[in-house]
Amino acid sequence: MSRRKIREQIFKMLFQIEFHEKEDFETQLALFMEELEETDEEKRAYIEQKLRDIYGYLDEIDASVNEKSVGWKTTRMAKVDLALIRLAVYEIKYETDMPTGVAINEAVELAKIYSNEGSPSFVNGVLAKLV
Repeated sequence: MSRRKIREQIFKMLFQIEFHEKEDFETQLALFMEELEETDEEKRAYIEQKLRDIYGYLDEIDASVNEKSVGWKTTRMAKVDLALIRLAVYEIKYETDMPTGVAINEAVELAKIYSNEGSPSFVNGVLAKLV
């Protein structure tokens, strides 16, 4: 599984957990990992750990987004866009080996696939304000 596919899987789980209570995270993560088609244990462990890390920083990530995005608080954003923004913000702020441009570009590319026509511009705009 390529880095892009791994990122896509992480995005899908971040999107999925938006429809559940915070205390259901462990259950949802277990279900997600059961259904994950990746067989490489190292990659599976990476995906699981990254999801746990992002979820652990969720309040801080949302606070950063809410501080910079005028008129579009996280509670008002489309869930697809929010999941993409959260993933990119995590990569920008907490992953030292991730170039900012790559994190933003990957989020925009996923928005083109999974969201509506205006989402790539929206995601790019929000992330640009954060860097």
